[in-house]
Amino acid sequence: MSGALAGLDDRELLARHAAGDRQAFGLVVERHRDRLWRVALRTLGNPDDAADAVQDALLSAYRAAGSFRGDAAVTTWLHRITVNACLDLVRRRNSRPSVPLDDEQGPGDDVAAPDVLGERETAAEILAALRRIGPEQAAAVVLVDVEGFPVAQVAEMLDIPVGTVKSRCARGRARLAELLGHLGGNPPPLPAVEPGYGDSGTDSTEEST
Repeated sequence: MSGALAGLDDRELLARHAAGDRQAFGLVVERHRDRLWRVALRTLGNPDDAADAVQDALLSAYRAAGSFRGDAAVTTWLHRITVNACLDLVRRRNSRPSVPLDDEQGPGDDVAAPDVLGERETAAEILAALRRIGPEQAAAVVLVDVEGFPVAQVAEMLDIPVGTVKSRCARGRARLAELLGHLGGNPPPLPAVEPGYGDSGTDSTEEST
């Protein structure tokens, strides 16, 4: 059964899931969870919070699949749910103390070479700065500048006007420049985040629908 499902696109899988197929939604999750995890981690800056947000998002998507209208790509729909889950989590935990960013690194940090440690320290600083600019601006910056989605698609994901995406990105970039000015010039792009949430290290999220 799973082999036959693998040839279906995401919209077809959601339809099969809504019709009662027990395996269809799991394949959608396998295709997209690594990128959703990366977006959640970069938006929230904490792996435990990111895992909670992705879990909440996937549960919401599981329940809402039957109402998916197909007027947007499934990846757009999933990212919208994930970012909303991140924002909801921040609202629920706005009094929660910060967690040291050292905990955000992947396995094997204790044996990393000095230059790799330097790169990870820089990435940790960027993650910390993203957390400080606020989740709305961080989500816009992550989706546009890090994940490379077009502004119009991000507006669709977040269900906000294009102008709001642009203004959030502009304010977020300005704030990041202030916070990361000691790095010199423009901050380097954020290194790939270890998947952590999925079983593989590959990003299998390219959407064909």
